[in-house]
Amino acid sequence: MKHNIDPITLEIMGNLLLSIAEEMGVTLVKTAYSTNIKERKDASTAIFDAQGRMIAQAEHVPMHLGSMLSVVTEVLKKFPPETIQPGDMFITNDPYAGGGTHLPDITMIEPVFIENNLVAFVANIAHHSDIGGKVPGSTSADANSIFQEGTRIPLIRICRQGEIVQETMEFIMINSRTSGERHGDLLAQISCNKAGTKRMIEVVNQYGIEHFTACTDALLDYAEELMRAGIRSLPNGTYSFEDYLDDDGVDLERKVPIRATITIGDGTATVDFTGTSPQVRGPLNVVFSGTLTTVFYCFKAIAGQNIFANQGIYRALKVIAPENSLVNCSLPAPVGVRVDTAQRIADVIFGALAKIAPDRVVAACNSSVTSAIFSGINPNTNNYFVYLETIAGGSGAHSHGDGLSGVQVHMTNTSNLPIEALEREYPILVESYRLSKDSGGAGRYRGGLGIQREFRMLTDNLNYTGLGERHKLSPWGISGGKNGAPGSFWLTRKGDKPEKIKSKISDLILNREDLITVHTPGSGGYGNPLERQIDLIINDVKEGKVSIESARKDYGVALTEDLQVDVNLTRELREGVIVK
Repeated sequence: MKHNIDPITLEIMGNLLLSIAEEMGVTLVKTAYSTNIKERKDASTAIFDAQGRMIAQAEHVPMHLGSMLSVVTEVLKKFPPETIQPGDMFITNDPYAGGGTHLPDITMIEPVFIENNLVAFVANIAHHSDIGGKVPGSTSADANSIFQEGTRIPLIRICRQGEIVQETMEFIMINSRTSGERHGDLLAQISCNKAGTKRMIEVVNQYGIEHFTACTDALLDYAEELMRAGIRSLPNGTYSFEDYLDDDGVDLERKVPIRATITIGDGTATVDFTGTSPQVRGPLNVVFSGTLTTVFYCFKAIAGQNIFANQGIYRALKVIAPENSLVNCSLPAPVGVRVDTAQRIADVIFGALAKIAPDRVVAACNSSVTSAIFSGINPNTNNYFVYLETIAGGSGAHSHGDGLSGVQVHMTNTSNLPIEALEREYPILVESYRLSKDSGGAGRYRGGLGIQREFRMLTDNLNYTGLGERHKLSPWGISGGKNGAPGSFWLTRKGDKPEKIKSKISDLILNREDLITVHTPGSGGYGNPLERQIDLIINDVKEGKVSIESARKDYGVALTEDLQVDVNLTRELREGVIVK
């Protein structure tokens, strides 16, 4: 530590900044117009110092960190500090200009001034349900260019000295299918930043500019030292792992490899993605900032869970990502479904680290932001709507217990849209919503279960986009645990039998009584399934998480219909005397 800041003051300052970021998040959610933000909370907030370094991020959506990581630096490049005034606010969504990782994520940044001195920035990001493009929802399953994915907003002012720049607002609204909703959400983002600016002025005035700057510098250094200490707790060496995406959305027969080689040494971790696929035709490409933030998340989870989330952590990490690759793409590569690639990047990093720290790593999770996007005219309002749902799945088992069921994992942290809110606002009925039996991988500790959610259409001519991963390649187990179940999408036309449809599909027209069924992936198990306690297996069967058939086949436990254990047969099964 180069700064003479006592530990108590440092802890207070870190938590003060975090509380401001969290209050900003509450403001954004409470004032938003769309269900995507006000209910699902698909938004994040952060605070930056005057140099553009992130000094605090609220615990919202990890993927959004990449969307804001370099945006303040880009503001300072394009707008010299002497040209920025109190009350100015900037907006962008362009992944190729430091503004995000895909177009629906719109970022807003506001400078914080104390007596005409620029002392900090506040920023927020929110996923907008439509920003133009070839399909409603602005995330196409088969886009082959970013120009098909929506409106690219350059880094421009949305407010000037406290007044909204109407031309900017109108430009964004006119390029969205749901302009009224965009207007409400953009105003919510402006309100969010104003709340953050007000609180930041209070904090800086309380401590003074010089002392505040010293504290934030010390917070960055402290995060770096803690991360280096966490990395030193891992064995030095080089470790590799490879996993695959099912396809790229355009070429549905080609698995897409992601490879990472991790070198641990001297308190530094280097993650080298050499050997990963070149950028693909479909929308699963990731800009470098998205890959960087995924590495940040993984090492914070493994080596620094209690570290303040700020940019100091990055100093202990080095990321090598070949240019024009899946994990460091270039224009005009489409990036709409980049989060599924980020999820697989996380699995690959954890797969490599499982070789040296299996007690800290979870088995493969559902690792897909399974999305169902419905749009059309709502007959109850005669207005066009776009409804986006990301449906949770299983979280991998680990050395301390079973995985969680029906949760978002890794790079996403959104809530579900409550059925009551969905059915009130859209012409869709949720026919069922439950955990998928037998979807969690067997093991001494069972993987978490995926979800089955069924949507019944209540009107004609609705448009559906489905985005899924791990429909072909199951989530893997570790330390002898078995794989979890893959996901799937099903369409049942009125009067017809269910038909399995592609994992990435757009522009599917649905009519009244048509049914879309979404099965999300489960997750991998941990340890030998034959070592699982029999009473836990019985309880899983009682709760509908495991079938009687799976109890026998996967766990070697023979149960009768009334869930009594056939002791002799179970002993033979578990000892391998007879075929399971």
